[in-house]
Formats: sequence, C-alpha cells, structure tokens
Amino acid sequence: MKIRKAVFPVAGLGTRVLPATKAMPKEMLTIVDKPLIQYVYDEAREAGIEHFVFVTGRNKNVIEDHFDRMFELDTTLAARGKKAEIEVLAQNQPAAGAVSFTRQQAPHGLGHAVWCARDIVGNEPFAVVLPDELVLNTPGCLAQMIQAANTLGEKSNLIAVEAVPDHLTHQYGICGVGQRHASGKMFEVSTMVEKPPTGTAPSNLSITGRYILQPEIFAILETQERGAGGEVQLTDAMIALARSQKFYGVEFEGERHDCGSKAGFLRANIAYGMQRPELRDGLIAEMKKHLGK
Repeated sequence: MKIRKAVFPVAGLGTRVLPATKAMPKEMLTIVDKPLIQYVYDEAREAGIEHFVFVTGRNKNVIEDHFDRMFELDTTLAARGKKAEIEVLAQNQPAAGAVSFTRQQAPHGLGHAVWCARDIVGNEPFAVVLPDELVLNTPGCLAQMIQAANTLGEKSNLIAVEAVPDHLTHQYGICGVGQRHASGKMFEVSTMVEKPPTGTAPSNLSITGRYILQPEIFAILETQERGAGGEVQLTDAMIALARSQKFYGVEFEGERHDCGSKAGFLRANIAYGMQRPELRDGLIAEMKKHLGK
C-alpha cells in the first residue's frame, strides 16, 4: 500500500496556549530552534511522503511563507558567507509543487478539516498528521506506521495508539484490542469510542495524532453529524468506516509530546534540547540551578 500524501490540519486556534497564539499560529511555536510544523513535515518526509497538504485557516499565512523561499534572506546570508545557515534552509525547502494549501474557513472540527483536503488527496490512501503532537524517535512514528501498512491488505486503515492512565481515558478517543498481528506491535481494532464515560473504556489505548486512512472516509465525512464538542469528529467517521474496512492499532516506539498544552510544550523543549549535544550540558546545568532553588 503506497502512501504518497499527508494531510496536516493546521487551522486550529491554539486556545490552550494563549496568549502565545493570539497572533502566531501554534504550529509556528518553536521547539528548540524549529517550529512545530517543521518537525512533523520532516517526520512525513522521512516516511516517504511526496505531497504535503496543509489545511489552514485565517492568520495562518506564515505557515505557507515558512515553506517558501525568502530571496532577501538567501541573498543576505550569501553576502555574509553564512554557508551553514544556507544549507539548513535548503534542507528544509520542499520541492516545487510538493506542497498544497487549502482553507477550512470555519472551525468545524478535525473531521471537517480532513474532509477539506478531499480533492487534493483524491482516490488514494493518505496519512493524517496532527502538528501539535511530536514523537521523539528514529524512525519516526509515521515511518513505523507505513512500514506496518506494507504488511496489510490494500484497504486497511491504521491509527497510532498510546497507553494512558485508566482514570484519564474519558479525555481521549479509545480503541478496543482485537486479534494481535504477528509483529506484536499491531492489532485489529475491535471498537472505537470518542471520550467514553469513566469506567466504560474498552482499553487504555488512546488514539493519537497519526492516521493512515482510505479515501472512502471522505464520503462519510461529507454527511457526518457533529459529535463531541459540537464538531465533526474524525473518530466518529472512522467508526462508520470500520463497518466495511479493517482498522489496525499501531503501538509505536517513541516519546509522544502534546505540544498543544503548556506543560507538554515545555517538556518537549527539554526533551528535544537534551538530544542536542551542543545544548545538553548547559541545559542540565540550568535545570540543576533551578531545582536547587
């Protein structure tokens, strides 16, 4: 099963990290020295994605600018002999025609955002990557999922799952565990429930921000009624699609960071900073200083 396209829903308002996101998209908040959107773009590119589809909204033009060339900056860096900086920018530059942008126009939920990409994706399986969730691992989460998809049938759907504490299952989409795949890290999803009432969850495995979906999801999303929070929920559409196609849960390797929350954003900066040899010692020293207080 060839996965060529990935959809990035980036129209959200980022209300959990206000006031930082009042004028700046949350996807442009930086983890160490790269914006969130760059991390998930790099993850998708590592996984072999060829076309990157961004579903944007108002005040998100800076995301489009980030993936475009800035001739003034290039010229200035070249004049100053900043070869290392020029190479970094070149590495992050998508190929011409490899990036598409479409507007969601109104905040109707994740399912509606994915549906907005229908004409760009077309009739082929595709990935969905939520940009405020980072997974620290090599290979990345999406690469692990695509590798798993290659062992399955052509009309299979996959979701990345992660264990959460039992007392928090009511805050997540939760899936039930069916027959285990021979790989051990993958299983057939027996059921999916969006934010089940406390004590009713079929497992403690939450649906996280990485999906591989078949194009039949678009026809379901087109008429999908609004669910939790008054929004069109992607989980509800996946539940409907699961009546005719198989879903598999992938227990990925790596450390997931919810950068849409203030605490998660801070933890991600520490975790990614600790991975940088030139920053690690100074970061440890600074944390020790503050812990001493």
